[in-house]
Amino acid sequence: MTKKTEHLFQGTGVALITPFRKQESIDFSRLGDLLDNIIESGANYIVALGTTSEAATMTESERTALTEFIIDQTGGRVPIMLGIGGNNTLAITDQISHTNFDGISGILSVVPYYNKPQQRGLVQHFKNIAEVSPVPVVLYNVPGRTSCNLTAESTLQLAEECSNIIGIKEASGNMGQIMEILRNKPSNFHVISGDDALTYTMMALGASGVISVVANALPKEMSEMVALCLKGDFKKALPLHYKMLPLMNALFDEGNPGGVKALLELQGKITNHLRLPLSKVSKQLTNKIASLYADFCNHN
Repeated sequence: MTKKTEHLFQGTGVALITPFRKQESIDFSRLGDLLDNIIESGANYIVALGTTSEAATMTESERTALTEFIIDQTGGRVPIMLGIGGNNTLAITDQISHTNFDGISGILSVVPYYNKPQQRGLVQHFKNIAEVSPVPVVLYNVPGRTSCNLTAESTLQLAEECSNIIGIKEASGNMGQIMEILRNKPSNFHVISGDDALTYTMMALGASGVISVVANALPKEMSEMVALCLKGDFKKALPLHYKMLPLMNALFDEGNPGGVKALLELQGKITNHLRLPLSKVSKQLTNKIASLYADFCNHN
């Protein structure tokens, strides 16, 4: 198994969206431009096939093509973390065993959803994934989506017992739980914010960065804020946090990635198409995002 990696996924990771054309095919041209902008603006790594990518609505061949394109377009400039998760342990370990990891630096694996396993089942699930994975594994705890919470105790057990599990993307919003993990984790185990609006607070408590949605549209500002936090300059980072905060919150008013895709269209970076069962955000929210973005651009 791979030893824990100290600096591989520190800083700003971007949960990459997938631009679609009107006929719902992937718009690789727009995606390439978006990737270049994100990397050139200071992002530290890319997350491919995460929730924000709408991977759940893609065919297997589309997911493969998308991954290969991201690897080629990134060209080794930053590490890539690949989303591989689900609620069938055998299926996931088999998928990992048959995945080509050339160009992939790590896995992001979500807590199993729908079947609501007990904690001992979750621990064994992730141990099995870590055992077969040839690259480091980052856990993803997002009970608002999965209806299943990986507790601090289970997270810390995995951190101590699995050398190939190097961190957790924590999106529970439970600051008590997050602080328990941060207080007791091994020194080389990453806690990564899974909530843009909580990133500043979590980094002040010891988190190592964020896997960000808003950084699709505001990569420079988010990367700058996170870099300042990593340096311990929280006083200088705070105005950036507050500058982005209204937009961060609004983008999730009607779910993700509808909000950030509306903002990206306002910026002229994509055409705003989502795949069912997801749909565009309302006109009211689109107008709100437009107003907040105008304020953001005028903010000194």
